Amino acid sequence: MPRFSYTGRTQGGEKSQGFLEADNAAACASSLQRNGIIPIAIQETGQSERRGAKQKGPGLFEPSVQAIDVQLFSRQLYTLMRAGVPILRSLTGLIESTTNAAFARVIASLKESLEAGRDLSTAMRQHPAVFSPFYVAMVRVGEATGRLDEIFLRMFEHLEFERETRARIKEALRYPTFVLIAMVVAVAVINVFVIPAFAKVYAGLGAELPLMTRILIGTSRITIDYGWLMLAGVVMAVAGFRMWSATPGGRLVWDRVKLRIPITGTIVLKSTLARFARTLALSLKSGIPAAQALSVVAEVTDNAWVASRVEQMRNGIERGESILRTAQNAAVFNSVVLQMIAVGEETGSIDELMQEVAGMYEREVDYEIKTLAARVEPLIIVAMGGIVLVLALGVFLPMWDLASVAIK
Repeated sequence: MPRFSYTGRTQGGEKSQGFLEADNAAACASSLQRNGIIPIAIQETGQSERRGAKQKGPGLFEPSVQAIDVQLFSRQLYTLMRAGVPILRSLTGLIESTTNAAFARVIASLKESLEAGRDLSTAMRQHPAVFSPFYVAMVRVGEATGRLDEIFLRMFEHLEFERETRARIKEALRYPTFVLIAMVVAVAVINVFVIPAFAKVYAGLGAELPLMTRILIGTSRITIDYGWLMLAGVVMAVAGFRMWSATPGGRLVWDRVKLRIPITGTIVLKSTLARFARTLALSLKSGIPAAQALSVVAEVTDNAWVASRVEQMRNGIERGESILRTAQNAAVFNSVVLQMIAVGEETGSIDELMQEVAGMYEREVDYEIKTLAARVEPLIIVAMGGIVLVLALGVFLPMWDLASVAIK
């Protein structure tokens, strides 16, 4: 987009100079008039909005922008704006203090867009990999209501909750994941190295082997002869599944199946509903209408099936139905949540009660995560016991039979 330098007068007669990006000189003049500036001279500088492409690009091993960078950016920007520092000066200070070079370039791009006359939300929309649609929508609401500093504080708290939830889930799944990997490696080693050695011993004896032993020897031979084909098949199956789940229809089916998986399905559902309730509460508290708020919530919901239920709620509200009626038709919430939604509609405090719903789901998710290891451990013990039993019956049972025959 071309860049123009302009000179003009404000409605108070003061001289105004600067730069503005527009499609042409006429569009630049129209934009200045909308901002209360009467243009006197407009001249194209010949520079493009993408002039930053000539600058040094990211290094090969340079870290990318992380969620914690956006979280700290939100908190720092809230503090600076709360202290009365203009947003352009705030961004300049954040560019100098940011240790992540990639994120510093993003902030510099935001600053340049603001200097060109764009809104902050519009500038953030140019970086979808850094700022989510929900983040951009909340910033747009803050600009419209003049409460941008409060929005940044709320986004900091929202990102902090999501980061803590992901960290707790990873911590709870670390031990079961390690045990499962160890079991798979142990079974592979036994199939490839241990069982063939026993098979040679049994073959030299010429005795009839038990059924379990024959099954183990046959499994070992298949693993050795066709192991690479089996591994390639697993890789292709995983790649095919990822491609299928990336399609809209596949993602919708898989996201619904994830909610029905034993043990982990309840955690996924409750954490998704907690995010839905908190996001809706933030949107409504910021002044976004209910239908538009549900559209924003549907965009940021990380489960396609729940997002489709939210879209169904939005369509119902647009048809004139109440939030309670649409929530009942969505068939996602339990009776306690529906009762709180009903009270919220009657009292006009739906945002506060949705905040309570979010807190309720968050406490339930916290409990589910704390007890996750305790619920998974019995399954792991049973699986390990089953493997030991099969190996004992298949490997040592022939020895016991041969020993008993030799004694007789």
